[in-house]
Amino acid sequence: MSMIRDLRAVVRPSSRVSLRKDPGTTSYDTTRDPATPSAVVDCAVYRDGARVPAAGPLSPQEAMRQVRRDGGFVWIGLHEPTEEEFAGIAGEFGLHPLAVEDAVQAHQRPKLERYDDSLFTVFKTIHYVEHDRLTANSEVVETGEVMCFTGRDFFITVRHGGQGSLRALRHRLQDDPELLAKGPSAVLHAIADHVVDGYIAVAHAVQDDIDEVETEVFSPGRKGGVSRGVDSARIYQLKREVLEFKRAVAPLLRPMQLLSERPMRLIDPDIQKYFRDVADHLARVQEQVMGFDELLNSILQANLAQASVAQNEDMRKITAWAAIIAVPTMVCGVYGMNFEHMPELHWRYGYPVIMGITAAICLGIHRTLKRNGWL
Repeated sequence: MSMIRDLRAVVRPSSRVSLRKDPGTTSYDTTRDPATPSAVVDCAVYRDGARVPAAGPLSPQEAMRQVRRDGGFVWIGLHEPTEEEFAGIAGEFGLHPLAVEDAVQAHQRPKLERYDDSLFTVFKTIHYVEHDRLTANSEVVETGEVMCFTGRDFFITVRHGGQGSLRALRHRLQDDPELLAKGPSAVLHAIADHVVDGYIAVAHAVQDDIDEVETEVFSPGRKGGVSRGVDSARIYQLKREVLEFKRAVAPLLRPMQLLSERPMRLIDPDIQKYFRDVADHLARVQEQVMGFDELLNSILQANLAQASVAQNEDMRKITAWAAIIAVPTMVCGVYGMNFEHMPELHWRYGYPVIMGITAAICLGIHRTLKRNGWL
């Protein structure tokens, strides 16, 4: 119970508000302390599918008063708010303390949670990091988070990470008043669709990286002893990045299925149909990512097998040369024993005959081993 009391203290509204205009918009940001930059990047009221023009800076509290008076809904976007910055908004909209804690702390698993008057949804955003060549230290995917609070007359997004800006998405929705007129659930669908479209784009880019590594591993002209260690490190790094991708995609499938199949009071029935398409796209991406993981396992095993084969070939060559060298070693060992009565020891042609026989035996062993592929 003490934990709940602490969380309720977090969402207690504050009285001080400062404003900062977000470049490229007509709305302003809000925060409690004028000395602290605001976490709000956009705040607007939407009515009948259109953004209501604001005569001046519009705070979340003023926007909500307009909605309660004239109807419509308010859409507030925040970027990495602190507890103090989010407290006033959370208190104004009656957000659940547990959801507020998750939204502020971030590093959450994709999920959908239902509270009395709102839905709390967590999305993991994925951004592909461009690189000239994949190395053992390359960062392939970069992750962020978007938390969404969906209510009857409000929609709040809390974004974490440098990627995943929703400004272009907001403008796109404003150009489609018929869809935006459906209310906050239309915005939730648009964000889900936007996130999953990002997954699809990243999946195509990761596929190219995997194809590149696969080609190098199975290239006929590849010299195993030169690049074997680098290849293994690159494959392992790519596998780690794919695992990060999978952690974003796999947990989101169940929430999308719930939004598309189970009737919810805050989701417009017409919008619910669109969630089916998002869930279908997400399922295909999940299959791709699972396939990437299995394929990288196979590539890594094949690379390790090639390294083992290369080591075996080296050992066979070493063994073959040791067998050849054993012949003159044995002969020299015999004639190095210094016995007085030894055959050919005092014979005029003893030395060239012994050397000739030794060379012939060595040559015969060499030809036999080479014919059998040992050399």
